[in-house]
This record gives sequence, C-alpha cells and structure tokens, in this order.
Amino acid sequence: MRTITVLGSTGSIGTNTLDVVRKNHHLYNVYALAAGQNVARLAEQIAEFHPRVAILPSHDGIDRLRAEFARRDLPQAEWPELASGPQALVDVSICADIDTVISAIVGVAGLEATYAAARAGKRIGLANKEVLVASGKLVMDAVQASGADLIPVDSEHNGAHQCLRAGRAEVRRLILTASGGPFRTTPAADLDKVTPAEALRHPTWKMGNRITIDSATLMNKGFEVIEACWLFDFKPSQVDVVIHPQSSVHAMIEYSDGSILAQISATDMRMPIQYALTWPDRFEAPVPTINWLEERRWDFSPPDFGKFPLLKLAYECQRRGGSATCTLNAADEIAVEAFLGGRIGFTAIAELVEETLSRQPNRDPGTIQEVLEIDRESRALAREILSRRAAVKLEAVPAVD
Repeated sequence: MRTITVLGSTGSIGTNTLDVVRKNHHLYNVYALAAGQNVARLAEQIAEFHPRVAILPSHDGIDRLRAEFARRDLPQAEWPELASGPQALVDVSICADIDTVISAIVGVAGLEATYAAARAGKRIGLANKEVLVASGKLVMDAVQASGADLIPVDSEHNGAHQCLRAGRAEVRRLILTASGGPFRTTPAADLDKVTPAEALRHPTWKMGNRITIDSATLMNKGFEVIEACWLFDFKPSQVDVVIHPQSSVHAMIEYSDGSILAQISATDMRMPIQYALTWPDRFEAPVPTINWLEERRWDFSPPDFGKFPLLKLAYECQRRGGSATCTLNAADEIAVEAFLGGRIGFTAIAELVEETLSRQPNRDPGTIQEVLEIDRESRALAREILSRRAAVKLEAVPAVD
C-alpha cells in the first residue's frame, strides 16, 4: 500500500488524485493533504480520507478550517494535525511515514517541498510545471543522487514516459501534442481584442485560470518543452510540438529508422495520475476507453510561432540555460495575472515576458534559495515594467478640459 502526500489537494490534479484513491482504497493511504484557500473542499476531503496532517498557507487558513470543522460538526477526535507554511510542506514531503508525493501546487510555492522529496528519494508524481521550469538542473541532480522516482503527471510527459518504456536507444525525437487552445483558428490580427473570458474557454481541458491562459498563448506547451528536456535528457532541438485539436494522442517518440510510437488515451487526468502511482505496474483505471469501432478523425498541424511567440521564446530560454527559464515563468505569471485583471491585452502578455527576460541578468543558481531569489527579482522587474507601461499609457491620454 502506498502512503501519499498530496500537495494541492483541492485543485484539479488533487481532486482527481483523490478520486483515484477513492476507487482503489485498498492500494493507497492518504497521509497529508495540503491546500490553498478552498477550506470547504479541504474539510470535505479530510472527512472522507482521514489524513494525519492538513496544511494551509497561513494561520488564518487554519482558523477558517477549524470554523469549517465546527460548522460540519466534525468531532475533534477526527481532526488531523494542522500546520501552515513552506516548512510544513517540506515536512510532510520527506516524512518517513510516506513514500509518494503528488506535487500539484501551482507556482513556485511547491518547489521547496518537491525538491526535498527528491532529495529524500520519494516517488514524485509531478504535476507542477514550475518545479522543472524554474529549477530543472537542481531537481534532476537530486533525483539522480537519491534514486527517487520522478513520474510526470502531465498527460504529454506521462505519454512520453510510457512510450520510452520501449527503450531509449536510437530515439531521434519526442513529439508533444497541443490542442491549440481557444484561438487556434483566430486570425493573429484579432488576438489583441480577445477578452479574459474568451481566453478561459479551453476547448478540451478544465483547468485553473493561469494554466488555461498559458494554453491559450501556447506558453504552457513551451513549459512542457522545457520540462521534457529535463525529464528525458533531450536537447530542445529534439522536442517538437504539433497541434492536435482532438487531444487523443498525447505524445509520440520517433526512432532513427522513422518508426513512431504513440501514447493514446481518453482526455482524463486520472489515467496519468494512476500511472504515476502504480508504475511500473498497471491497474484498471477509472477512465473511459476509446471505442475503435466509432468513426473518428485526428488532425495534426505545425504551430504558428509568429502568432504564438511565447512558444518560440521557451525554446530560446532552454537553449540559453541558467536562470532564463526561471525568469520566463515568473514574468509569465505576472503577465497572465495582469491580463486576467484587465490591465493588459492578450498580445501584451508576450511583450511583457520578453522585455523582462531582456532586462533580467541570466545566472546559474546553485541552491533552491537562489532560484527563489531570482524568481522574486524577476517578478519585481515584471511588475515594474507593467507599472511603467501603465503610466506611459495614461500620459498618452489627452487631458479633459
């Protein structure tokens, strides 16, 4: 039986992970749940899965959770140990009582705990893109030193992991698929007019706000290229992206003789989550299977790098190395936040990220704390650029007599 810590239990990956546990309760035991602000959902999860520890970002969150317990008449004997803050996340990720960590906290908030789990040799189901985008070398060095199992949960990387079980010898390239997002067929000239509500209408997946906007700009696919380079030791030139609107083929591996292996499955995150938990074994998953007797069509086309410049920028940052990808992620988060808040237009997301990268020095961090400092510097610089652009825009507006 695997004993699990779920970092980000109330988000999409966390709730799907717990659904896998629910349907295979004889295989898994939940040790700790860590959440953000959704204390109502966390309280429901605690009542059902009875973790020993529950973690929230702050003491205020703990107070709200206690109030939620009282509202639900949950007996105090059934309350887990309550903790808050980054160190609490680390503690439940390296605890001797657990063997598996599902890393699904959005942003660099999950970096320290995931790195600690890697150093401790735990199995990690990785759904947090920022871990490898911001600090790929440090994390992969820790994985290799400890012998930890790092199994990607993203459907594309999980698909690549499955394909590569056939062997790494003579692999020519990895092909990652992308749905193309909501603006796949939108003319480039119209992109600056799109609204946050339109950008949040992803055609395939139901995800959080930031990742949905990143999918609309193809930045999310750029992050996946960076992750793939670290996970599978590929050069950026060996990772291709193709647009596949049906999202049934998740990844393909091409060998030197031109043979291609593809991983194909339903668009259901419970499949890669269960794979990460059971690898190298497979069990029946609580997901629909593909009916090959039904007529279907699959389309593939190249991405438009001119229309979606952030994808090209991600390749450039990975080739550049150092802290470039950390700055890329930090600036993108600030830009997406500004777009969702109505402060900038859709195409200005890429402009803000590119200007931040041009002004932030690139260096080689040697510790996680240095990575986090570069992340803070990059965010501060992106906010400064954003404020300056807003001031210039205001100055350009004629005064009213």
